[in-house]
Amino acid sequence: MSLDVLTFLFVGGSFALYIGIAIWARAGSTKEFYVAGGGVPPIANGMATAADWMSAASFISLAGLVSFIGRDGAAYLMGWTGGYVLLALLLAPYLRKFGKFTVPDFIGDRYYSQTARVIAVVCTIVISFTYVAGQMRGVGIVFSRYLHVDINTGVIIGMAIVFFYAVLGGMKGITYTQVAQYVVLILAFTVPAFFLSAQVTGHILPQIGLGATLDSGMSVLATLDQLSVDLGFHQYTDGKKSTIDIFFLTVALMCGTAGLPHVIVRFFTVPRVKDARLSAGYALIFIALLYTAVPGVAGFGRVNLIQTLNGADGTGTAYAEMPEWFKNWENTGLLGWTDRNGDGKVQYAAGAAFDAKKGKPAFSEERGEYGQRMATNAKAGAEFDAAKQPFANEVYVDRDIMVLANPDIAQLPNWVIALVAAGAVAAALSTAAGLLLVISTAISHDLMKKTINPNISDKQELMYARLAAIVAICIAGYFGINPPGFVAQVVALAFGLACASVFPAIIMGIFWTRHNSQGAIAGMLVGLITTMCYMYYFAFGGGTPSEYIMGISPGGFGTVGAILHVIVGFVVSSMTAEPPKEIQEIVADLRIPRGAGEAHDH
Repeated sequence: MSLDVLTFLFVGGSFALYIGIAIWARAGSTKEFYVAGGGVPPIANGMATAADWMSAASFISLAGLVSFIGRDGAAYLMGWTGGYVLLALLLAPYLRKFGKFTVPDFIGDRYYSQTARVIAVVCTIVISFTYVAGQMRGVGIVFSRYLHVDINTGVIIGMAIVFFYAVLGGMKGITYTQVAQYVVLILAFTVPAFFLSAQVTGHILPQIGLGATLDSGMSVLATLDQLSVDLGFHQYTDGKKSTIDIFFLTVALMCGTAGLPHVIVRFFTVPRVKDARLSAGYALIFIALLYTAVPGVAGFGRVNLIQTLNGADGTGTAYAEMPEWFKNWENTGLLGWTDRNGDGKVQYAAGAAFDAKKGKPAFSEERGEYGQRMATNAKAGAEFDAAKQPFANEVYVDRDIMVLANPDIAQLPNWVIALVAAGAVAAALSTAAGLLLVISTAISHDLMKKTINPNISDKQELMYARLAAIVAICIAGYFGINPPGFVAQVVALAFGLACASVFPAIIMGIFWTRHNSQGAIAGMLVGLITTMCYMYYFAFGGGTPSEYIMGISPGGFGTVGAILHVIVGFVVSSMTAEPPKEIQEIVADLRIPRGAGEAHDH
């Protein structure tokens, strides 16, 4: 059966399943729309949480990121998985015991302030829209390749699917849809990983594949180091980021993970506090199945890519002889080739590649003086000069295609390639739906019901939630069509914002009874504004890496924002009146297991 037919069967079948579940689990009340009625079993909630959390960044972009930057990619692996441990241990049980639907609801009631609630709503919306932009781009990338449409059309198709089951089913529909999506995405990631590991190393476990010995007598990692050096890149096992930048980025990703509103709300969908802990444990196991395979998939893909593009002798492959997958991805605009030296061969090496389709220098990890010169010469139509330009990089490879292209490059069966397409769509849509629901809930419940008009009925609140979801989907689609960067980069910015704004407010609200509304408001504003300004300047304002404060990249600046948040919050709270007695008693009670005796003020 052809790849196109299989892809339509796999992707179309998964869509039919998701829509069927949405119809079956249609929300009929605000409680079902917001938290699925609070009756989801722990193991199902664990699967739904894993699908909600493992976004397009995890499925599509993470292995590609590690493939291109090597050791520095470990920050993303450690940050995203470590952050989930923080969430499971320090936040989930206490927030579930507090018993509110949303993060702004917790902050508004804990800090007895409508102003704090509104600021938390703003933080939630900013974080969620930044995050969802990456998901919609991921959907567009998958559809552009496998449905033979442009990325913008792919984003619109994704919007339509999310619209149906998020607006109709709410959290109830999304939860059970995400259970199905987890099954699809984990099979779609691990099955090709087993194939790749067996093909490259001779055994099927990708988790231990990087240390396997190849026919050359070298390990996969040693082979990657040698190939990278030969082509002018840094060694794969050497990082370019400074130690302080890696540290700050890892912390920002960890704390940002723990502060993500769409993941936190999942712990309100189970019946009891005990179930929140259980579902967190299940989710961590389900997440580990994918994340432990990422380094191997990244390494195998990098080896296959370099050897395929540069040929067996390392001098390049004639363009006329390039396999079909190369030309298929060229058609999407996510892979580009320009024959700089006129020899008709595809040559991949260090340097900023010129993307002929887009008419501008393409992204490259090697953007130094050499890379900029190569891009300028190519743009001006200059001929290749081997004496001045020792590495002729003629290929632009978008990081986000690595996982999707891996089965093609390795010449795996068509059904595996179609399965990957279905899994990528499941990963992106599951997280996009969760994020859009958080946005709609923040607007309908925290803004309309709790702040603007407390007298609206349950039916009116549900209507506002669905209208807000529709508007949010349209805005998310716009960001998917006009993304500020590649998927993992955009998602990392969202985590940094969550780290600087929401996470410290929740942690201090749980573990420090003296923290008051003035301190929380000041801390959230300082954390959010400083982090947003830093990110905006370097992402859009023309800032260069040489201007980084202490060498900290935008993705890691969320840690600085969190530190400023804590300092400002502590100082302001210490200088102003303590919270009301009843609030302090509620906070103290949060940390006392039920049945352990009376809560005492500490």
